[in-house]
Amino acid sequence: MTRHRLESVVRLLILLAIGTMAGAAAFTHVHDLTVAHGQPDWIGWANAVAVELMAIYLGLEIRARRRAGRPVGLVGVLLVAFALLSLAAQVAEAEPSVWGWIVAAVPSLAFLALVKVVLSSAPVTASTVEPDQPEPAPALDEPEPVEPEPVEPEPQPAPEPVVTVPAVRPTPAVVLPPLGVVQPQRPQVVGVIR
Repeated sequence: MTRHRLESVVRLLILLAIGTMAGAAAFTHVHDLTVAHGQPDWIGWANAVAVELMAIYLGLEIRARRRAGRPVGLVGVLLVAFALLSLAAQVAEAEPSVWGWIVAAVPSLAFLALVKVVLSSAPVTASTVEPDQPEPAPALDEPEPVEPEPVEPEPQPAPEPVVTVPAVRPTPAVVLPPLGVVQPQRPQVVGVIR
């Protein structure tokens, strides 16, 4: 087993151990808080499963969306919301002191840290060139490229001069209506036609 593979196996085992312990503590706290507030035992377990597994699923969904190049905004907000819900349940079950709250928050914080580390690690892509393969050897008997001789262009006759004639602009004509045709209610308009 190579060193890289051994490190990957150890990392996976640590990830599973911390995830299992954090999940067990979080499941228990969410269950106990639900039951303490008047819900039946089975609803306590249903809440624990819903809160904790939803956070795990959302973490996996973020990773899948990033691979596909899809947006992760809403899924990320939901992940934070479910993690905070789990954290609130754990802190609510703790002894009402600063150290009680800190110790009770450790499982959720450990879970959030693991999710962040796992989701931020980029997948390794295989390189296109194998390091063990030799580079291709140059061909031995290649002929040298022959450059073509330059061709001189044939002389062209000079273009004939272009004579320009200035454009004549006609003067505008003034159009007046015939006498007696203009109606008294309408103003008389005199226009220029071009």
